Amino acid sequence: MTETQQSANGTESQPQFSLEQWLRKYFKVVLDGIGSFLLKLGVSPNAITILGVMGNLAAAIFLGLGHIMAGGLVILVIWPIDALDGTMARLKGEPTRFGAFFDSVTDRYSELLIFGGLLYYFLMQQNVLASLLVYLAAAGSVLVSYTRARAEAVGETAKVGLLSRVERYLVLVPCLIFNVPIAALWILAILTNFTALQRIYHVARNTHSLK
Repeated sequence: MTETQQSANGTESQPQFSLEQWLRKYFKVVLDGIGSFLLKLGVSPNAITILGVMGNLAAAIFLGLGHIMAGGLVILVIWPIDALDGTMARLKGEPTRFGAFFDSVTDRYSELLIFGGLLYYFLMQQNVLASLLVYLAAAGSVLVSYTRARAEAVGETAKVGLLSRVERYLVLVPCLIFNVPIAALWILAILTNFTALQRIYHVARNTHSLK
């Protein structure tokens, strides 16, 4: 991350704190060690990406069957894998545009699988409110990523807001492990959509569209 980030209209904005970048920085030695070991075994970064999706699919099945704590524990185990594919690509010296694209797309699939498992569970329980919260949380999570992608497509940056993907998992995983998924869904339903609105406002302000 650069000291300042410049938008398409030439204005500079101060960098935003990123918990994900902070975690990657302080766990770099561990990630590099594991990544190097897996590369020596012949494992590819894309294979690790797919493994992450499969792990989240398993978690979604547990959640859908009502094994909330088990689902949360599986997500907790799989979560670090999300950082490994990028680390391995960097160590291999072959980071590609497709790899970055594939990683981003599979991240969205992984989140939606988890929300899908929760939605199925609450629909089977005929819990209309919880089902609605799952929908709002899933929509907000996708919009957080989408607003950033669209901002970058027009030459802006939108790494702002309360709940990036790391923060969403920090809310979701403990609540699942302690079997209080409704608490996580309330937080995610509200704050993910608020984060998307923060990013819209950020881009509007940077492009001088707020007049």
